[in-house]
Amino acid sequence: MREISFSDALREAIAEEMGRDPSVFLMGEDVGTFGGVFGVSAGLIDEFGAERVRDTPISEQGIVGAGLGAALVGMRPIVEIMFADFVTVAMDQVVNQAAKARYMSGGKAQVPLVMRIVNGAPGSAAAQHSQSPEGWFMNVPGLKIAIPATPYDAKGLLKTAIRGADPVLFFEHKMMYAVKGEVPAENYTIPFGEAAIRREGDAATVIAIGGVLPKVMDAAAQLAANGIEVEVIDPRTLVPLDTAALVESVKKTHRAVIVHEAHRRAGPGAEIAAILAEEAIGYLDAPVVRVATKNVPFPYHPELENFILPGVDDVVAAVTNLVSYRL
Repeated sequence: MREISFSDALREAIAEEMGRDPSVFLMGEDVGTFGGVFGVSAGLIDEFGAERVRDTPISEQGIVGAGLGAALVGMRPIVEIMFADFVTVAMDQVVNQAAKARYMSGGKAQVPLVMRIVNGAPGSAAAQHSQSPEGWFMNVPGLKIAIPATPYDAKGLLKTAIRGADPVLFFEHKMMYAVKGEVPAENYTIPFGEAAIRREGDAATVIAIGGVLPKVMDAAAQLAANGIEVEVIDPRTLVPLDTAALVESVKKTHRAVIVHEAHRRAGPGAEIAAILAEEAIGYLDAPVVRVATKNVPFPYHPELENFILPGVDDVVAAVTNLVSYRL
């Protein structure tokens, strides 16, 4: 199978869906002539024109608000938020409007709005350009949340998001764009709510969310060299969450470690840990452990940034300590 980059997989998904459905269009800062600040939309304006690949002012409130309005009248907009930190500017549009329109209209209004949100620490981007706020939105009914970690999933999940009837927050980690992986040339989609087992094992379940997957896979290889075989699960979507897959894995391993780049306090790992406590407590032989970004703003200095981020060594240490834990 051919190998392409994460960014190329996203571009293919957008181009294929725009070619399939004339109601699909892309909108955001520098997505047109410039091709996107991370290059995802390169060439799309030449293929589809400026009416369907629209450069916008620097106004996240306006971008999401216009996308919401377009979705409510039958279009299928894809809007790009260049840095996840600035989705805060559009919080009313996301949380109070897009998330609630279908419910408050008694199901008459659909909101097929995809918000591509670029999250994660790219290296010395400091406190306002490095956050992973996906956990914030798990608290909001009406939103779906996708967080792919491979090029294959990036393409398949984005196509599913575009074809859906609900608002989707589609988180793309900055450091994943250059990562290459196998992606079939033929058309495919990936259902939301189906986790992927990235590595099988029986010593502990390691739940890797989004951009931390490469680190977790490296940690799993190191652990295996020491005789500890962990099962690595990638949720792929946080809402809906494949709870059944997580519980089934814990039934086998009896231990769970959750790894994500969002801050530890009230991050997505907190919700997942609560679910495991409610639905798998009888199978757990140790506390659920979270490995996440420390609860401080992102520093500019690279050594300080690396210090607060979850790393391979942190995952190895967490699992090693967990497998030796005795109730």
